[in-house]
Amino acid sequence: MKIRFTKMHSLGNDFVVLDDRAAKLGKLRQLAVYLCNRRFGVGADQLLVLCDSKKADFRMRILNADGSEVEMCGNGIRCLGQFIWNNITKSKKGDIRKALNFLSIETPAGIIQLQKSGTMINVNMGEPVLDAKKVPVRISQRSKPIFSEGKHRRLSPGPVIDHPLKIKDKTFRITCVSMGNPHAVIVVKDVATFPVQLYGPMIEKHRLFPRRTNVEFIQIINRTNIKMRVWERGAGETMACGTGASASAVASVLLGLAERKVNVHLPGGRLLVNWSETDNHVYMTGDAVTVFEGVIEI
Repeated sequence: MKIRFTKMHSLGNDFVVLDDRAAKLGKLRQLAVYLCNRRFGVGADQLLVLCDSKKADFRMRILNADGSEVEMCGNGIRCLGQFIWNNITKSKKGDIRKALNFLSIETPAGIIQLQKSGTMINVNMGEPVLDAKKVPVRISQRSKPIFSEGKHRRLSPGPVIDHPLKIKDKTFRITCVSMGNPHAVIVVKDVATFPVQLYGPMIEKHRLFPRRTNVEFIQIINRTNIKMRVWERGAGETMACGTGASASAVASVLLGLAERKVNVHLPGGRLLVNWSETDNHVYMTGDAVTVFEGVIEI
């Protein structure tokens, strides 16, 4: 069986994009593992699958390189939006050309609105979720909880801001945010030299996070610029993460370290994130690039 695909990236966070509206491919988890393999497949952090939607212009499914399906991907949804603008003229809702530079895409995290401006795409990421039960994070009822590795805590409401989490020889201060998917944000002194690949997977799979978590390590440059590296749930360290950049911006504001409009500098480039005081929504702006198109036999 031959499958037509498009390889895309945003800031080096790369994707295989499939239009599945007609093909109705099965076994997507196995397909994601195969296509995302950098030696035996196309190679990508995630597989993005374009589907029809009854609620929005289109629907997106997101599968990690390990085959796990996730709720939302900020860089991915910009790439999918660019793919639609480049290749598709109609959805079940009607003529895409009439929508000009606006699109709505259904995801497991809700309907996401995109607006194109030149080479950049602005995404309304919605309101950040801080309640521990909804992120989700298992926390204790104590006023100053200490989370030791391997301990199981029941879900409890309320935000998790600057809470200690002990992993092996280190105690980290975590701030947890959901941008449709879970994030744990940690401030470090020097993000360039921090051992992300050592601590990232241990935090991702810690029992504190019942659905695992994405882990952002950030360095505050000044109140309008932060540096970030990310360990993505199910994908490992990637060059960029849109939801992670959004969560990091929110966490930086909550910690009193940054303004609501901030540049997030990642190994693959820069994202502009604005946590609006007007509607409490997070707006993220970045690019989306087509690398190549092809056909692969599976």
